[in-house]
Amino acid sequence: MTTLPLPDSPPDPVLKAADTLMHATRTGVACPPVRTLFDADDISAAYAVQRLNVQRSLIEGRRVVGRKIGLTSPAVQKQLGVGQPDFGTLLSGMAVSDGGTVPARRLLQPKVEAEVALVLGSDLPFMQPTVADVLRAVDFALPALEIVDSRINGWDITIVDTVCDNASSGLFVLGGAPVPLTAVNLRDVQMTLLRDGEKVSSGSGTDCLGGPLNAAVWLAATLAAVGDPLRAGDIVLTGALGPMAVASPGDSFEARISGLGSVRAAFAPDTTDTPDEGARQ
Repeated sequence: MTTLPLPDSPPDPVLKAADTLMHATRTGVACPPVRTLFDADDISAAYAVQRLNVQRSLIEGRRVVGRKIGLTSPAVQKQLGVGQPDFGTLLSGMAVSDGGTVPARRLLQPKVEAEVALVLGSDLPFMQPTVADVLRAVDFALPALEIVDSRINGWDITIVDTVCDNASSGLFVLGGAPVPLTAVNLRDVQMTLLRDGEKVSSGSGTDCLGGPLNAAVWLAATLAAVGDPLRAGDIVLTGALGPMAVASPGDSFEARISGLGSVRAAFAPDTTDTPDEGARQ
């Protein structure tokens, strides 16, 4: 996957927002919202911020491995005052192995959600892709955990904040048993998310824009329209199948998705003294 170029000298608000978010990432200290730098609905500027920090990561030696779709829930869209999803970029340093452990303090304010991941076997360059196009392009599906995070203090975000912040990306975990789409109807899958063995979230394929393939069609069309289409080998996290759950040090999570299997990850205990992070959701 390529990344669209930016002007040699980004506008000052774009540069300031990108620097603020990058500083939060590197210091581990969340920052105030960056939306005050832009008009309330200036989504194009927000994506410019996102691209700038992705390019910085590429210069540091990371590589793009796919995309994530956010805001697939109508309730969350209503909360943020938008009528469509958003997207972020998945980078190689975000991958955690199935059953792996997230190091203490690796993230600022992590939350976990269960998703269907698609891995593409061919490009999706079409300006108006169909579900059939996506079905032909997808090599296989996997159960996934997305560990979302926000560099914005207290998750005090609007659509502009989250797009600037790479759609609140953190890490992701993929299950290890590929399933061809001929073997599963993604609209019918049922999801259960467990934290330390207790159910904390549930949902179904229809809770993700009516079905994960619908979300993938939206993403493919959106990226093709800006000249940065999905490519063979890309991972696509299609969006949450149910509510996210707060992750604390020492927690273990497992997502079970019917027809796809399960995927697990844990958070290492934090042996240092930390402020009270508040009640779980």
